[in-house]
Amino acid sequence: MAATGPKSAKYIFVTGGVTSSLGKGIIASSLAKLLQARGLTVTIQKFDPYINIDPGTLNPYEHGECYVTDDGAETDLDLGHYERFLNRPTSQANNITTGRIYNNVITRERRGDFLGKTVQVVPHITDEIKRNIRLLGETGDYDIVITEIGGCVGDIESLPFVEAVRQLKFELGEKDTLVIHLTLVPYLRSAGELKTKPTQHSVRMLLENGVQPDIIACRTEHPLPQDIRRKIAQFCNVQVSSVIEALDAETIYDVPLLMQKERLDQRALYVLDLYNDKDADLDAWKAFLGRLKNPGDTVKIGLVGKYVELHDAYKSIAESFIHAGAANECKVQLEWIQSETLVDEHHCADVLSELDGVLVAPGFGERGIEGKINAVRFVRERGIPFLGICLGMQMAVIEYARNVMGIQDAHSTEMEPHTPNPVISMMEAQKSVTDKGGTMRLGAYACKLKRDSMAHHIYGKTQISERHRHRYEFNNDYLDAFEKAGLRPTGINPDTGLVEIVELKGHPWFVGVQFHPELKSTVMNPHPLFVQFVKAALTFSQQKRTAQATSGLSTVRVETAEVVD
Repeated sequence: MAATGPKSAKYIFVTGGVTSSLGKGIIASSLAKLLQARGLTVTIQKFDPYINIDPGTLNPYEHGECYVTDDGAETDLDLGHYERFLNRPTSQANNITTGRIYNNVITRERRGDFLGKTVQVVPHITDEIKRNIRLLGETGDYDIVITEIGGCVGDIESLPFVEAVRQLKFELGEKDTLVIHLTLVPYLRSAGELKTKPTQHSVRMLLENGVQPDIIACRTEHPLPQDIRRKIAQFCNVQVSSVIEALDAETIYDVPLLMQKERLDQRALYVLDLYNDKDADLDAWKAFLGRLKNPGDTVKIGLVGKYVELHDAYKSIAESFIHAGAANECKVQLEWIQSETLVDEHHCADVLSELDGVLVAPGFGERGIEGKINAVRFVRERGIPFLGICLGMQMAVIEYARNVMGIQDAHSTEMEPHTPNPVISMMEAQKSVTDKGGTMRLGAYACKLKRDSMAHHIYGKTQISERHRHRYEFNNDYLDAFEKAGLRPTGINPDTGLVEIVELKGHPWFVGVQFHPELKSTVMNPHPLFVQFVKAALTFSQQKRTAQATSGLSTVRVETAEVVD
């Protein structure tokens, strides 16, 4: 007889050693995808060792993009990978930092919850970590909870998390927990050998903290021979079948298939004593990869932003273009363009003239603003497909006010607090806010689309919900003037009346959105705005080539920012 009570979740912990940026999030996401494809319900959470309550106040150059969930949590960018792989939303419970852990404990201490006891890292901090680890597992919604521990084993900041894992392995039982340690097996070209010593030292450090890994995943540039696997197994107290090769991949979306080939999911189920005879159904995933790797055409799209030197600052946007490119069976060649370089209009024209589409990216502050405005003007006047996201949409409004409506001093109060024409202004709810962290308009909000709009055509419905992260908005005092001038507000929040989408009459494809559509694009559900934007860019490219062929003109290569696939 089948059990009718809530599920009892099992826990997988993913730790890392030797160096950061080995790809713990991708390994965790890939394993979760394989287990999900076997019919299991899986979620992933990230525990970050920094003191910030959340990454919302971090400079994008420090930590990459800040990923926002439906419930308004500002989280680590790895949660974007989790959602893109699993096609399931995450929440506040999926990302916990040292700052939040300590904040919770100190708040309880001030409240008197500890009855005068001395509050210490062990047991009070580790107890709070364990409580948060088990939150999702105790909902009864999941068979398996995967917890990624940020940082490297041996970091001072990570010690309480590793200690919490040690305690949980003891408390939950041998068959209810699994530790996967991701490490590096470097290739020394001068010696012509793969070296296992960094892995041995990393595992030894983990053992010193009381945690024996069950599976060792080895990042490597070259295949791991069997003798290397045996050596790692012997020195690290695991079976040879628990040494997994994590070979460098052409794309992160190859990793689930590589992990399936290495039987990572089978090994995890064996260690957790979970019987599952269902083969992982990855047909749809393989179909996506087939379209991704065999494009029929190429489009060049410029990403104009302030933080382009660190591509992770726009990670979700870049991944959304991959999804949309595959949906259109074309390769999206991104041109990463620093907005500060576009302040000179002649250089702006040189850089943008050979592009098939331009996205003006989100951001904060006044640096690079005039370059973004110049970019919007160039594509508006030349009929090049345009998508503006958050600040990008606001720049489109300012550009139109200045150059079409004749409001020369139009601006945003974010950059010019005393502008006489604040076409973009701070939201009323934000005017009394002084704290920076977690105080913006965050999370999913409803939007109603006008039926005769491009937005309605793109989404195929009149009611949508999208994620936000902003303090400033379209100033509704100018609503009628913009509509009469041709820049139509076509998406409105039904509760507040805030403008969410603007689009331009008479332009082939010109859309600005106040929200962040990139945060909801996944492999299995590419976001319609990106899909249609890439489709418009592809049409523009084909028309341009046809016109050039007809007139006998040859294309001239224009040097732009570094081209990155």
